[in-house]
Amino acid sequence: MAPSPPPPEELPEVCRDIQIEYSNQVMKLGLVLFQLLSEALKLDPNHLADMDLDKGLAFFGHYYPACPQPDLTMGGAKHSDYGFLTVLLQDEIGGLQILHDQQWVDVPPTPGALVINIGDLLQMISNDKLKSVEHRVLANKKGPRVSVACFFSTSIAPLTKKYGPIKELVSDDNPPRYRETTVHDYIQYSFYKEVDGVSGLVHFKL
Repeated sequence: MAPSPPPPEELPEVCRDIQIEYSNQVMKLGLVLFQLLSEALKLDPNHLADMDLDKGLAFFGHYYPACPQPDLTMGGAKHSDYGFLTVLLQDEIGGLQILHDQQWVDVPPTPGALVINIGDLLQMISNDKLKSVEHRVLANKKGPRVSVACFFSTSIAPLTKKYGPIKELVSDDNPPRYRETTVHDYIQYSFYKEVDGVSGLVHFKL
């Protein structure tokens, strides 16, 4: 949906107007979130936005049918998000879990609330000050489960700009932990490597 949105007529008519409006609102929210995260990292409020982290947005609609035998079915396998930041809108069905201290923890739906995930690339450029969360989605007898995930990333456009640990966040005592890469190359590697539950960040560690 950004920076080069598709022509409106390419979007399904049933959700076209709301998808465009929702994406515009998520872009505004993203700018605020990146400002808050910049301040949390003790950087200028516009630092992350000035790095163009808020410029790309991919919109994914997810549909999980009701499953008669959820204990025999994999929903969404364990993974972390590849981009900078994810804004997730989930319905009342639930099923989302995050991995915390080697334990799976439910993320119960809260009416009117959004779930915000740190992505791998934000962990990389923060030099591990911010952590990408591993998560999964369980199959459920209830359903269908519907969710919308908006990923802040420029992976759709294979730009040559490289990202690595922000220089203001590294020092002799805290050297860079990752090598630089483009968003496109990082996501291509992470997306097409074997799905083994291991973050693509491991491949880019110094």
